[in-house]
Amino acid sequence: MLRREKGQWGWVVVVEDASRVGVFGCCGNIIALRKRISSDDTTHLQPYEKVDKPPLLKRFQSSTTGGASLGSIGGASAAPYSVEIPVGNRHILVETGHIGRQASGSVTLTDGETIIYTTVSLADVPSEPSDFFPLFVNYQERFSAAGRTSGGFFKREGRTKDHEVLICRLIDRPLRPTMLKGFYHETQILSWVLSYDGLHPPDSLAVTAAGIAVALSEVPNSEPIAGVRVGLIGEQFIVNPTTEDMENSKLDLLLAGTESAILMIEGYCDFLTEEKLLEAVQVGQDAVRAICKEVDALVRRCGKPKMLDAIKLPPPQLYKHVEDIAGEELAEVLQIKNKIPRRKALSSLEDKVLSILTEKGYITKIEAVGTTEMTPELLEGEEEEEDEEVVVDGEVDEGDVHIKPVSRKPIPLLFSEVDVKLVFKEVSSKFLRRRIVEDGKRSDGRTPQELRPINSCCGLLPRAHGSALFTRGETQSLAVATLGDKQMAQKIDNLVDEEEFKRFYLQYSFPPSCVGEVGRVGAPSRREIGHGMLAERALEPILPSEEDFPYTIRVESTITESNGSSSMASVCGGCLALQDAGVPVKCSIAGIAMGLVLDTKEFGGDGTPLILSDITGSEDASGDMDFKVAGNNDGITAFQLDIKVGGITLPVMEQALLQARDGRKHILAEMSKCSPPPSENLSKYAPIIHVMKVKPEKINLIIGSGGKKVKSIIEETGVDAIDTQDDGIVKITAKDLSSLEKSKAIISNLTMVPTIGDIYRNCEIKSIAPYGVFVEIAPGREGLCHISELSAGWLAKAEDAVKVGDHVDVMLIEINEKGQLRLSRRALLSDPDNGNPSKEPTSSQKTTDKSKSRKATTITKNALAVEKRIVISEKDGPHIDKERPKKNSSKPAVNISSKIDRAVINGEANVG
Repeated sequence: MLRREKGQWGWVVVVEDASRVGVFGCCGNIIALRKRISSDDTTHLQPYEKVDKPPLLKRFQSSTTGGASLGSIGGASAAPYSVEIPVGNRHILVETGHIGRQASGSVTLTDGETIIYTTVSLADVPSEPSDFFPLFVNYQERFSAAGRTSGGFFKREGRTKDHEVLICRLIDRPLRPTMLKGFYHETQILSWVLSYDGLHPPDSLAVTAAGIAVALSEVPNSEPIAGVRVGLIGEQFIVNPTTEDMENSKLDLLLAGTESAILMIEGYCDFLTEEKLLEAVQVGQDAVRAICKEVDALVRRCGKPKMLDAIKLPPPQLYKHVEDIAGEELAEVLQIKNKIPRRKALSSLEDKVLSILTEKGYITKIEAVGTTEMTPELLEGEEEEEDEEVVVDGEVDEGDVHIKPVSRKPIPLLFSEVDVKLVFKEVSSKFLRRRIVEDGKRSDGRTPQELRPINSCCGLLPRAHGSALFTRGETQSLAVATLGDKQMAQKIDNLVDEEEFKRFYLQYSFPPSCVGEVGRVGAPSRREIGHGMLAERALEPILPSEEDFPYTIRVESTITESNGSSSMASVCGGCLALQDAGVPVKCSIAGIAMGLVLDTKEFGGDGTPLILSDITGSEDASGDMDFKVAGNNDGITAFQLDIKVGGITLPVMEQALLQARDGRKHILAEMSKCSPPPSENLSKYAPIIHVMKVKPEKINLIIGSGGKKVKSIIEETGVDAIDTQDDGIVKITAKDLSSLEKSKAIISNLTMVPTIGDIYRNCEIKSIAPYGVFVEIAPGREGLCHISELSAGWLAKAEDAVKVGDHVDVMLIEINEKGQLRLSRRALLSDPDNGNPSKEPTSSQKTTDKSKSRKATTITKNALAVEKRIVISEKDGPHIDKERPKKNSSKPAVNISSKIDRAVINGEANVG
C-alpha cells in the first residue's frame, strides 16, 4: 500500500506491505526502513544508509496492493479517493482525483443529488507583488444541472448573474484571510453546479468545496475552511437545511470558518435577538469544526506540497527604516480628522519615503555619525606619501605591518518600490492601531463607542415617489423609492423556477466621485451587488404584504460620499425613502458597522479585544474586522461579518453584537429627528393601483382571444396596465381616478354572474335576427330577446317594434347550459316602475311559443313580489344602483383591504 504523509522529512511517500515499511523522498531516495513485527507495530523508523534504492523501491512497489504508482502520488494523476463527511443529519460525499487532475486541486462534493465541481489553478510565474492577494473566484450554475436550457435567445450561459456573484463573494471572503502573505502567483477558483435536485442548496456546498480544493492544492494557506447554512424552525436549529425547511425558517445564516475560529458570517432573519443569533453561530461553528477535522485528515492523505518557497516578503529591516524616516510625521498625519486632507498628507509622506528608500538611498543613523576602521598595509615596496606617519629607523623591523586609521564611507541602502509601499502601508496601519489603543482616540477624535454626527432629510426630489438624504460623518447616501405595478418587478432566471419575480429590490451604486477619485463607470461591480443585496435583505422584513400594498417597490441608493459603512447608510436612507413614498412599513430600520483591534497587547493594551463602533474607511482597512448589523431596537434583520485575521471567537462576537445594538438605538433616535420628515403619503406622481377579485373562470373573459379584450380595455379607458392572475386577482394600474373607474366598470360587467330575475335598463340593441334581437346588457355581454318576448302583442318581425341602436329595458329569464342569456322585454311591460301598464293580449293575437309566454308571465309575477336588482348600462360602463343593490351577484369591484382603498384611492397611507 502507498500513502503520502508529512513528517520530519517533509512530504514523503510511505510504502508498506505485510513485512516491512519504507519511507521514500520525492526523488525516490529511501529515507528510512523498518521491519514490521506486527500489524499494530509502532516502532519508530530507523535511518537506513547505503541501500540499493531502485531495486528496493521496485520491490516495495511490486509487493504493495494499493494500486497506485509512486509517481502518481501528489502528481497530476493522483489516485482517486472518496470520503463521506457527516454534516447535520446527513453525509456529503467528497471525491478527488476522479476529474480535473491537471489542476492544482480539484474536488467534487455531493449532497443528495446536488453536485458541485471546484478546481484551483495557479499561474506558473508570480505577478508583481501587491498588498492584495491575486485570488479570482468564479461560480456558475449550469441550466443543464436542473434539466433546463436558458429561456433567452442565447442558449449558452453568459454573464454572471447577481446571485452567482453573491456566492462568489461567499467563497472569496473566508478564503482570503487564510492565504499566507508574500505569495503572488495568481490563483483561480472555478466552481460549477453540475447537478441540482431543487432540495439541497449549492451555495454552502460551494464554500466547503472551495475550501477543500485549496487545502488539497499547492496554494500556501494556513488551514482548511468549510461553510454551512443554519436555519431556525420553531426553536430548533438545523444545519444545512433543505429548501423545503427554509420555507418555514426564521433565520438564514451562512457561516464559514476553520477548526478553531469564525471567518465569515452572513445572513438574514426576522427580528432575531442577539442571544438567539449567537446560539445559531455556535451551532454553525460546531458543524464547521467537524468538517474541518475530516478535511484535515483528507489533506494529510491526498494533499500536495505547499509552495512555501514561492513566498517573497519584504526585508525585515525595511520596517525599521520606514519607521525611522516617517514615524514622527506619520503620528501627526493620522490625527487629521477629515478624510481627504489625511489621504493627501499620507500620499505625500509615502512619496517622501519612496524617494529616500528607492532613489537617494537610506543611511542609518548609526552610519551617519561616522566610524573608523583599522586597515593593514604592507610597507615593503611602497613609497611613503606626505601624509603618512614617519617611522624612526630601528623601531620597526623590515617586514612589519603598519596599521593606520581610515574613515569608512557609509553605503546607502536601496529597496524596491513595491516592498517600500507594502511596508509603508503596514507601518501606517500599526501606528493607527497603536493610537486607538494607547490614547483611546480615533483619527477623528471619537472614543471607541462613539458614533459620528447623523442628520437626514426627506422629500428632496419633487418628482420622485420618495427620496431621502442620509448623512453620517463623511458617509452619505441619496436614496430614492419608486412604486410601480407588476411590470416593474425584476425577473430572475434561476435553476428551478423559469419565471420568478422580485417585488422589492434595492440597487446600490458607488461612483468614484464619492471618494474624490477618477475611475471607470460601467456595469455594477461585485462589491456593489453585494452591498445592495445586504441592504435589500435588511429592509425586506418591514415591508407590507402584497395583498395589503399591491405595489412593486424599487429603492436606489447612490453613495454621494464615502468614508466607511456606506451599505449601512443605504439601509438608513432606504428606510426613510420608503416612508417618504407612503409605503406602510412596519417599523424603522438602521444599520451600523463594527470594527476590531484584536491583539491590543502589541499596542500597549491589556490584551482585551477593542470593539469600534461606526468604523471609518481607514479603520476598516487597518482593523481586524468589518461586522455590519442592521435591525431595530428589538431585533436583527441582516448581518455580515468579514475577518481580516485568523478568525474571532464567540465572546468577541457577543461583545460586538451588544455594542452594535446600542449603536442602532442611537441611529434610530437620530433618524426620528429627520427634517423635513417623511411624507408618509402616496405621491401624486405615483400610479394608482386597484385590486379586484373575480371568479377564476371569468379571467379569460377579461383577457379575450390573444389578449385582444384586455388591450381594448386599456386603449378605451387609458389605464396603464391590467394584470390578471389565475386565482382571480385583477390589478388595474392607472394615473388618474377617472380612467380607473371606467376600467373597473367594464371589468365588473364582463365578469359579473347574472341571476334570473335581474333587470337591465337602457340597454342597446346590437343586432337583429329573424328570431329576435341581441341586447347588450353590459359591455361585452349580450343576450337574446326572442321575438315573442319583445312585445306584449304578436309581432311578425322584430323590426316592427325596434331597430338597431334602440335602447330597451329587459329582464333575464333564462340561462342555458352553455351560459347563454335569454332576455324578456315583455316581462317588464306590466312593471309599474316602467310606466307602461300591462295589456292583456286579445284572442286574435298570435304567439310563437305559448309555453315561454306562460313562463315569462310567471317570472313577472314573481318579480313584482321581490325587490328588483337594477343595473344601468351606459357608454362609459354600467353602475350598480346603490338603493337596490344586487344580493346574489358576484362582487364586480372589490378592494382586498379597506386600508388599501384609502391608501390607493385617497392618496393617504398609515406608516408604522
